[in-house]
Amino acid sequence: MAVLERLPVTTLRGVGPRLAQQLSDYGITLVEDLLFHLPLRYQDRTRVTPIAALQEGGEVSVEGEVRLADIVFGRRRSLVARIQDGTGTLTLRFFHFSAAQKNSLQPGTRLRCFGQVRRGASGYEIFHPEYRVVEGDGEAGIAHMAASHSEATLTPVYPTTSGIGQAQWRKLCAQALQRLEQAQPRDLLPANSGLRFTLVEALRYLHAPPPDAPLNQLLAGTHPAQLRLALEELVAHNLSLLRLREKQQQRAAPAMQLRRAGMLQKSLLAGLPFTPTGAQLRVMAEIGRDLAKPVPMLRLVQGDVGSGKTLVAAHAALQAIANGYQVALMAPTEILAEQHRLNFAGWFEPLGIRLEWLSGRVKGKARKTATASIANGEAAMVIGTHALFQEDVSFHRLGLVMVDEQHKFGVHQRLALSEKAGIDGRPHQLVLTATPIPRTLSMVAYADLDSSIIDELPPGRQPVTTLLVDSQRRDQVIARVASACGEGRQAYWVCTLIEESDALQAQAAEATAELLREALPDLDIGLVHGRMKPAEKAAVMSGFKAGTVALLVATTVIEVGVDVPNASLMIIENPERLGLAQLHQLRGRVGRGGGASHCLLLYQSPLSRSGKQRLVAMRESNDGFYIAERDLELRGPGEVLGTRQTGLMAFRIAELPTHNHLLDQVQALAGNLQQGDPARVDELIERWTGSKSRFAEV
Repeated sequence: MAVLERLPVTTLRGVGPRLAQQLSDYGITLVEDLLFHLPLRYQDRTRVTPIAALQEGGEVSVEGEVRLADIVFGRRRSLVARIQDGTGTLTLRFFHFSAAQKNSLQPGTRLRCFGQVRRGASGYEIFHPEYRVVEGDGEAGIAHMAASHSEATLTPVYPTTSGIGQAQWRKLCAQALQRLEQAQPRDLLPANSGLRFTLVEALRYLHAPPPDAPLNQLLAGTHPAQLRLALEELVAHNLSLLRLREKQQQRAAPAMQLRRAGMLQKSLLAGLPFTPTGAQLRVMAEIGRDLAKPVPMLRLVQGDVGSGKTLVAAHAALQAIANGYQVALMAPTEILAEQHRLNFAGWFEPLGIRLEWLSGRVKGKARKTATASIANGEAAMVIGTHALFQEDVSFHRLGLVMVDEQHKFGVHQRLALSEKAGIDGRPHQLVLTATPIPRTLSMVAYADLDSSIIDELPPGRQPVTTLLVDSQRRDQVIARVASACGEGRQAYWVCTLIEESDALQAQAAEATAELLREALPDLDIGLVHGRMKPAEKAAVMSGFKAGTVALLVATTVIEVGVDVPNASLMIIENPERLGLAQLHQLRGRVGRGGGASHCLLLYQSPLSRSGKQRLVAMRESNDGFYIAERDLELRGPGEVLGTRQTGLMAFRIAELPTHNHLLDQVQALAGNLQQGDPARVDELIERWTGSKSRFAEV
């Protein structure tokens, strides 16, 4: 059979310039693209339900005879038709209708209707049902129900945008399926992959499932036909990331000799008030070996909150600096970048290493001075936010790029910084995250990176006890804060809002701070939120670190990077509105000293089912990897990776964690194809990412 050519959608009936543009906006330009535009769910219109058996909320097919059809003038003008099937009466209500439609609904006309059942004033109703005439002279009426899917197969419901209705999608996809009779898309997975369905069989089945198809399986995404396509999509996704890695490593990178850094690294470790853990030393060695190679390092370092990633990063930075190269460390927020600046300054300034700091708020003369010292190489270490990869920033000899909290940045932002190398070749890349990434997710989202895990916490770290407290017991919580601060400890009070708005979060934090100042007049209470000036934030944070501020009221800006060992109590308001990873990050701000620490989750009742599941998971475990797995199950990959990263995970078919069990097979197939069939790799990436080949181009 011939292979489906790259036919444009304009070859299909009914596709003019306007519809072609709408489809193009949706990423559909070829007939083949339509085949891969799969239904979100299905409606079973193959079974007629007796009117007497209807239940509120159900989507049903009903067949009956029109007894009455008339225009009713209530609060809204509507066309009302009543049908009977011998078991009962059902009302059909239309708010938008034509004279021809009213004339088609004559008493005695037999209709097949489909829609959602609602309870009305005079029994069950269906608003705007899809319908068609099944008996008698119905030709004058309008066929509002597509007969093609109504009896032979389950009816697909496609993902859509405004401007394209379901009936239109069904017609277009039905035409695309007809093309399969003459030509077929090429099957790109090896024949020995152990799959029950070929590509064409899977496409046919999913666009038009038989009436006896297992609907629950289809809705869950676990039908073998769906697994066939999910596997192919995940393989394509994995290959696109491997292709990215391949491209990155085609260019040389500076080989940074370990022996040159020996004295600096020994001085760093000798000056520490603690001994690094075995896990830290292991990861330091892995990074050191990578940096010594003449190909770009691409390594992800994962560590739970408080595991000591910053020290590992500092140790790596010294290897680059000792070899005459600059190091850039990019963080997602000013607070985290500032925390890094303080840590690195404490370690590096005694070693005679100059640091430079850059953020969006560094302006005027200060910015000119900073960019000049970066450009001429005086600054060996540069720390900042996304301001580091802006146009006016150029590096003299950038050899190592470190990105903290990778899930806050997209892959392209990371690579944009590496384009500023100022050397012949690529800088090495080190990606840090305190949000442990489930193995399954890292296999998909970070296939272009080697992975190191710091799986050991420093000695003396106490697990944080987590308690769920109803917000109605707020007075008791305030009393607990007063008691802890009275004993010389410090506390956090974190305010969250459902809206992602700095302004609203700031208002909530300000209001809470005022209430707490009234309730606790003897305590010095500080306030930090995203709309404060950097100098104001820094003053409050330094007061909190010094111990003069007993209680810090803050928004989620303190999620990462704040280290105050004396803080032993954290209250998080409305925790049900946050993901587990974020809650775990916040909780990690306490438990850094030697004593027992507590985290109180002050929730609003009643809790939703998913909200309750999240909070129970927090109470059950302090293990970041367990938390990450649960977060993946409950919220999906896009949320776990962060909003800026969700595009990376916008799969058409595949779903995590539903298809986690395929990932080992995905890796094996991707590896084999990459080695043995590069042409097929190109086709797979093109089929599933198309013009949005996001991973292979920077």
